Amino acid sequence: MAPGHVAYGLRAQYGMPVTPETVVAWERGQLAPTSRELSALAGVLWCAPADLLAAATTLREHRMARAIPLEDLARRVAMEPHVYRRMEESGRWRGNDRQTAALAETLQLDPRALLTATGRDEDLGRVLRDAATTRWQAYVKPASKLLPLPRPALEGALQRLHSEYHARMAATSSWGASAGSGDEGRAYLEEIVDHFWDAVG
Repeated sequence: MAPGHVAYGLRAQYGMPVTPETVVAWERGQLAPTSRELSALAGVLWCAPADLLAAATTLREHRMARAIPLEDLARRVAMEPHVYRRMEESGRWRGNDRQTAALAETLQLDPRALLTATGRDEDLGRVLRDAATTRWQAYVKPASKLLPLPRPALEGALQRLHSEYHARMAATSSWGASAGSGDEGRAYLEEIVDHFWDAVG
């Protein structure tokens, strides 16, 4: 369908005064449709809202992919809509453990997707780096605050990460050498995180 046909469908079927230029801007990623516009667009194109999004990474994208209105999601996580909206817009989740569990269940997020969507993946990277390089037992509690995983699984993953790091350090200094700043530091953190998820596995 040409942008003009899509715009016409949005006007005729949903009463939305969307121009062909707006449709083109959506296609090019220059503008993002609202939740209501995305649902209507999916209706015009005979598909699910999730089919119109790239792989969701933010809370807003996950919510829109599941066609859940903001107010409904806020209610499901026991939060005032304006409070949830601020978190969604800032990309930083500040809900308690119960609210985080409800968020993960409602949006069907696995632990890794939950961390990324709530803007806490870098926090986990720092905790994992410290757990691997120092005393892993001290980082079980900080890691458990970031991840809704059973404590035994978390302890086992951190212990394995710590052991692998020190075994590798004994054989080569490649992990330690990459622990600096800039691109090397980022690569080091990504490697630590990947090893952790393998251990959780």
